[in-house]
Amino acid sequence: MDLSFGPEYESFRAEVQQFIADHGNKSPRQGGARNKDAITWQKLLIENGYAARTIPREYGGYGAEPDIIKSRIIAEEFSKNQINTGLGGQGISMLTPVLLEMGSEEQKQQFIKPTIEGDMVWCQGYSEPGAGSDLASLSTKAELDGDEWVVNGQKIWTSTAQLADWIFCLVRTEPDAPKHQGISFLLFRMDTPGIEIRPLVDMTGEANFNEVFFTDVRVPKHQIVGQRGQGWQVANAILGHERGSLAPPDAAQTRLNGVAKLMNSETMSGEKLIDNSVFKDRLMKLQGRVLAMRCNDMRLLSARINKGQDAKLAGMIVKLQGTELRHELEALAIDVMGEIGLSYGSDNPYLRGNGSWQHTYMYYLGLIIGGGTSQIQKNIISERGLGMPKEPKIEQGG
Repeated sequence: MDLSFGPEYESFRAEVQQFIADHGNKSPRQGGARNKDAITWQKLLIENGYAARTIPREYGGYGAEPDIIKSRIIAEEFSKNQINTGLGGQGISMLTPVLLEMGSEEQKQQFIKPTIEGDMVWCQGYSEPGAGSDLASLSTKAELDGDEWVVNGQKIWTSTAQLADWIFCLVRTEPDAPKHQGISFLLFRMDTPGIEIRPLVDMTGEANFNEVFFTDVRVPKHQIVGQRGQGWQVANAILGHERGSLAPPDAAQTRLNGVAKLMNSETMSGEKLIDNSVFKDRLMKLQGRVLAMRCNDMRLLSARINKGQDAKLAGMIVKLQGTELRHELEALAIDVMGEIGLSYGSDNPYLRGNGSWQHTYMYYLGLIIGGGTSQIQKNIISERGLGMPKEPKIEQGG
């Protein structure tokens, strides 16, 4: 039985392999906002069609037609060779797709190219102290004063706010409208007068989150996506992209390959961990789950191309399954390392992978909560995906 993709796709695979052979040494070990090597690498990937592949050329992308198999081949070859797949983050993974769908032509021209190239960093102004899982209860307000919005309020859990150039922010512009209908979606610079950022240190020991305060922040009237009061529709589109970007299966495959490599080098009582039946069993179970997530990802890619397909439920499971899978992958690596796996920080000469296993273990424990807790995700899947009845609400004053 021939399970190859055929001559056209095998030729494309050879092109990807040649790119990796020629340029793989330039792949940065770490990415992230403001990393010059990562930004240079991102631009090289876009130029060759390995990042921003289907974004139109007029907005800075490569401009290729969507192709599920080619996307899979790129992911497979980059993962197999431990090659950095390029920049992500809220601007690239969340805002850019929504601007392509709902933004004005001026907004597309202004924001997409510098965003996907890593020159413009974004943060997301959604959650508030009193509006987390019930996001539509947000109270940060924006009042129109001539040609400017005047924003007052507070956001919390704002990732990368301390690094961001711009923020996409949900604000209440219609205080008398029902809560889902009185919200607008604004874009504004983070150096605008009246913005205060306070870092929040999380369980990794770093300030990955922030709380942000707005005091009479003036935003030009035209910096709104969609119409006034239509922010909830934009927000839902963003949330769909967010939940899919928090734990992509290609990254899980790369980490799985890393765990297998670690098990081939670490020993217990003179035996390689890859030959230990208990650890091998755990690895094989995770391999099966990663494969399932990759197949689910292909289903989602197919649905984007073939608009008639219903992949709503397939999209709902990604955040729940993906974050819990990544946490378990990192946990296996820590167990494989034995007592060394208990180390944390960068000053231990015995650390494997510069301590990335321990750091990512803690990070994904947080992401199981962030972006919509697992409990919230299960409610979404059961009610919206499977049509199960909603939880009963307790009557007030009963």
